[in-house]
Amino acid sequence: MFLQQITEQNPQLVQEAIRRHQSGEILPDTFLVDLDTLLDNAEKIKRTADQHHIDLYFMLKQLGHNPYIAEKLLEIGYPGAVVVDWKEAELMMQHRIPIMNAGHLVQPPAAFVRRLVDYGCEYFTVYTLEKIREINEAAKAAGIVQKLLLRITDDNSVIYSGQSAGFRLAELDGLIRKTEQFDHVRIAGVTSFPCFLYSEKNNRIEPTQNMESLQKAKEILERHGLCNLNINAPSATCVSSLQQMDPYGVTSSEPGHGLTGTTPLHAHGIQEEKPCVLYLSEVSHNYDHKAYIYGGGYYRRGHVRHALVYHDGIREYANVQPPALDSIDYHFELDHEFPVGSTVIMAFRFQIFTSRSDVCLIEGMRAGRPKIAGFYDSFGKPEK
Repeated sequence: MFLQQITEQNPQLVQEAIRRHQSGEILPDTFLVDLDTLLDNAEKIKRTADQHHIDLYFMLKQLGHNPYIAEKLLEIGYPGAVVVDWKEAELMMQHRIPIMNAGHLVQPPAAFVRRLVDYGCEYFTVYTLEKIREINEAAKAAGIVQKLLLRITDDNSVIYSGQSAGFRLAELDGLIRKTEQFDHVRIAGVTSFPCFLYSEKNNRIEPTQNMESLQKAKEILERHGLCNLNINAPSATCVSSLQQMDPYGVTSSEPGHGLTGTTPLHAHGIQEEKPCVLYLSEVSHNYDHKAYIYGGGYYRRGHVRHALVYHDGIREYANVQPPALDSIDYHFELDHEFPVGSTVIMAFRFQIFTSRSDVCLIEGMRAGRPKIAGFYDSFGKPEK
């Protein structure tokens, strides 16, 4: 999906991956991250967001919840993280990373709510009255008033499988009245997911129906006297999408793949952000005139199509056949044979936290003095 873009825009990372693999320093099933470029992307996104008065909460699940990257983003002025679930929250808490939004896609379970409230979390995203009640009790014990974002849905909402949840617009009047009984929570905004998506037809990131639902929800909340609301609009956050948010009153968003230059928009041309992540593998064996390379990092929405294979000083391209969705990704299949041990580079859409891959951070690429800053597992724990 991104192989052409990364070989053209970030050839240094490709070369570094080949060199480190050939020397035996990096094993297959490893994602390499060019941290210099990632932080440069992050600064571009933040400058644009600041111009439009939009707060940014970084999302790092796709990079394996990496705490080292989180710390670097804090250094350049990001206020904190949005956590996809309580497991990511726990990792961020261990590393003292500020949490700006929890419950983004998965609400924290009952036994974890108090821990999050005590740690300090700017917003909780909620989509059940029961969870609001739990948060209220935890906030009462902590002696605070906790801010909430309501997850909004409507009949025409875009909802991915496995993410069905939300308060419908028709429920909001009643919900607001019910929450008036709680003294330690405050409805402080609304959110939905996804609010912006790439349109292949128009080759640009565009607002979804969810964005219109957020505007309607804001109007309902304001009629009840709720003001200074946070309109949180995640998905595909990058320079291009941030420039479109003003008409919708967006006040916060959550860059994830924008940080690595790997939104679907970035696969179709040059954008402000450059791609800075690739997947390294190796030819394991040949069988029936096809090569098989080590897997472990496959993501079913990865759209992997091609691989760059390096052997004997030669670079060749091959078509990739990923494993069937009902099979474990022990190997990827290439459409013809290659020498065993050859280096293989791929660049596809990734969600490292769902994989069993390793992550290798490379610093110093821009200065021409690349070094390995660390190895991590797919959940952000240091290795080696």
